[in-house]
Amino acid sequence: MFTGIVAAVGAITHRRSLGAGAGWRVRVRAPALDLGDVAPGDSIAVQGACMTVVAVDADGFDFDISLESLSRTVGLDVAGPVNLEKAMRLSDRVGGHLVSGHVDGVGRVSRFEPVGESRLLEIEVPAELARYLVYKGSVTVNGVSLTVNRVADEAHACVVSVNLIPHTLAVTTLKALMPGGGVNLEVDMIARYLERMRTVEAAADR
Repeated sequence: MFTGIVAAVGAITHRRSLGAGAGWRVRVRAPALDLGDVAPGDSIAVQGACMTVVAVDADGFDFDISLESLSRTVGLDVAGPVNLEKAMRLSDRVGGHLVSGHVDGVGRVSRFEPVGESRLLEIEVPAELARYLVYKGSVTVNGVSLTVNRVADEAHACVVSVNLIPHTLAVTTLKALMPGGGVNLEVDMIARYLERMRTVEAAADR
């Protein structure tokens, strides 16, 4: 489990194939992330996706990613900056919201522009995720816990709007987003539980 509060920005530096159809081993350089308590088998969220550490040293760590995971995420197989968060302890403060690190879908940035000192970010969300997004609810974008300011169900897509304050821009990779680019999305898991409860109750009432 994670909180969506990015601990550090690292960088994917290189990858190597694990064999035909087996995915990649990816190297992340993470000098700003405290890795003193990280061991192989631990979980670290990379751009919002929970990855299992397979090797670690003072400079960074390696993780393996399957082709299936690559097909459902963006930004995990190319060199460049990535948001990082170690798995939370039960005693940790939950500064964002409860995040599983299981990417629900890939959204597309439709608008990213200054509004005062902040930035307005609008994302076109896959239709199957639209029902989990509500005004003032939570959504995770590339591993960052954000508050939904607007949800618009338009003819071509559901568009969700969030506001990025200067601090968030300074300490995450979100400042580099561009219109048309993809982002990893995770909806609030509480919404998923509520939907499941409603489905089961409806079936029992038949």
